Order: sequence, then C-alpha cells, then structure tokens
Amino acid sequence: MDAKEALKEIKGGRFRPIYVLYGKDRFRLQQFIDFLTEAMFTAEERELGIVKFDTAETPIDEAVLEAETLPFFVQRKLIVIRDASVLAAGGKEGGKVEHHPEKLLNYMEYPSETSVIVFAVHAEKLDERRKLVKTLKERKALVPFPELDAAQLKQWMIKRAAEQNRQLTADAADLLLLRAGANMQQLAQEVDKLCLHAGAGGTIDAGQASLLTPATVEEDVFALVDAIAELRIDRAVRLYRELLVRREEPIKIAALIARQLRIMLQIKELEQHQYSPQQMAGQLGLHPYAVKLAAEKSRKFQAARLGKLLASLAELDYRMKTGAIDKTLGLELYLLSLGMEKGA
Repeated sequence: MDAKEALKEIKGGRFRPIYVLYGKDRFRLQQFIDFLTEAMFTAEERELGIVKFDTAETPIDEAVLEAETLPFFVQRKLIVIRDASVLAAGGKEGGKVEHHPEKLLNYMEYPSETSVIVFAVHAEKLDERRKLVKTLKERKALVPFPELDAAQLKQWMIKRAAEQNRQLTADAADLLLLRAGANMQQLAQEVDKLCLHAGAGGTIDAGQASLLTPATVEEDVFALVDAIAELRIDRAVRLYRELLVRREEPIKIAALIARQLRIMLQIKELEQHQYSPQQMAGQLGLHPYAVKLAAEKSRKFQAARLGKLLASLAELDYRMKTGAIDKTLGLELYLLSLGMEKGA
C-alpha cells in the first residue's frame, strides 16, 4: 500500500490496526505519523493517547500487551514503535532485548479496535524472509517511503510554497535542490524561510533564493573554476583564501576543483554524442540544474585545456599528500601559475 492510499483512508476516518512505515525518506515518514496523530486525537488527547516504544530497549511483547489494553479517557490509542531490528533488513534479532514476533502474529488475528500500531522502521528495506514481514505484507500494512527524485522534490517545494500563498519559481527550486540536496527537512526549512520573507502573495525567484540561502563549498569552487576559465587569477586566489578562512582543507578544495573540471570534460564529450541535458544528468548522476550550469561553464574551456588542468591537479594532489609541498601554499602557487597562461 502506498502512502497516498493510506492517507486517503485516514482522511475518511478509516484506521488500519497496523502500519509499517519504512524507507530512506524520514521526513515524509514522520509527516505520516503526524497526520495520523492529528486525525486520531484532539490536542488535549495526545498526551494520553500516544504510547511510544523502541525495540532496541523494549521487547515487542510489551507493545502488543499495550495494544490489547483498553485506553483510558480517550476513544483509542496510538502505539508508535521505533524499530531497527525486528522488521528491518540487516537488523539483528538477537542482542540485549529478546523479542517474540509470534505475539504480534497472534495479535494480528484479532487486533484491538481501540488501538493503532505504527512501526517506524529506520531502514531502507524490510527483511521479507521473516514470517512477520510476510504476514504484514499480505495484510497490506507496509507503507514505503522511498526518496523522491529531483523532479518530484521540485514539484513538492513549489506545492509547499503554494500552500502558503507564495509562488516559488522553477529556477529557485532548482537552486534550493543544488544547495540543500535531497534532504527534505532542510528543503522544507529553506522554503518556509523564503515564504516568510516573500510575504503573502509574494514570488520567490532564484535571485532571492541565492541571497537568502547559504552557498555550498561546491558553489564557491564553481566560482573559482569560472575565474580560472577567464584567467582572473586575482579573483581565483581571493576565493581560495575565503575558503581557507572557512577552514576548508586545501586537498579537499583541489579535489572539488578537479571534480568540476572532470564534469565539464564529460559534458563536452556527451555533447558530441548529442546527449540532452536530462540524459547527461542521468549519465553523470547529477541534478539537471547542476549539469546546465556546468555546460555553460564548459564552453569557456577547450577539451585539451581541461585535460591539461586535470593532469596538473593530479600531480599537485600527489605532492601535497606526500608532503613534497605545503598544502596551503601549494594550491595557491598552482592558481598563480595559471596566470602565466595565454589562454587555450
């Protein structure tokens, strides 16, 4: 059963006796629990109606016993079980706590009408070899929460802004994805912050997103590579020193420069084979917006120059790691040496 189907049932006032939530997307998983909580209880009832367990500390038997016990002062109770061993793939059934899954299997035959059990499984997959997992699957209790892809995250952010009566542009959403990655918790915080700044009915464009969200090290390195392309060595050195002030390691900076140059070289090769930006993104495992920016920057380089820069960076990396040259000074001297080029 997917999350949409389960949420639709809950909206209609229908609650299943057991839900098993699992997957890498912890943000939506927690949102599901929050939605279920709001549907089951008033604000005053939550303290009495919710009981929490952790299978790392408590046998599953106790959670089953709690489910069988009638609730006090509320119509029903919600039992939330955090689990990383009983149902999870790769989880260890042994350990300090001894579990008896058969107790839950027996309970499932005649579940209490006044209890809802929710397993929040902190694992990407469940161990489908176990009888308990197989039975739960047969009863359609499993609700997966896989990570959303870039296009889905983009739609989700735009929708989240629209729910707050704001318009988030596609370019702004792309920039947020580039800076925050696929972390929905962080994306939600950034979208909400931008919505607060924009005000009711406001529009959030890429310019506002750029000013109000923190730049990543990768973005600053991208700007440094851009300065190298234009032979603006004074700017490249200044950006490098700013990264040092932020306590970034010279070896890491050199590796990120090499990564950006390598991406641009790969894009040049893929463009020769008539790959679309979307196809290139899939081939390189990058966000389409990152590919778009890298493609624009790559036009300032010839393939031969990119290869030469990568080779010289590999040599510098070896010298820094073997102690043949001071790391901080070595990368600065490398950048300054580029000023001697006359272009490619």
